Amino acid sequence: MKKIITTTKAPAPIGPYNQAVLSGNTLYTSGQIALHPETGELVLDSIPVETKQVMENMKAVLEAADMTFENVIKTSIFISDMNNFAEINKVYGSYFDEATAPARETVEVANLPKFVNVEISMIAVK
Repeated sequence: MKKIITTTKAPAPIGPYNQAVLSGNTLYTSGQIALHPETGELVLDSIPVETKQVMENMKAVLEAADMTFENVIKTSIFISDMNNFAEINKVYGSYFDEATAPARETVEVANLPKFVNVEISMIAVK
């Protein structure tokens, strides 16, 4: 059985999907980009600022499922330019304890929704 997870503290979906789906004790999040949840505007001031908005959006989705970054077991990071990896990684890493950080992949892609620089999705377990 699945439960749809939604919150107004993260951007509303821009297509036929949900912010996250809880199946048993496992949460599968949709990818988050740097949309400000209140204004719907992209936050693209810099790579660190954009990445922080993505992570704050993800934090809101996790909280809506009564979870935190401690529950995350796997992340997928999609970036439009691998040259931005170090800046993205620095912000991303600040949300996790390095000793218990989740598994992860980072992939450079040709384009992302709304032509942003970074999109992140996660899998978390209670």
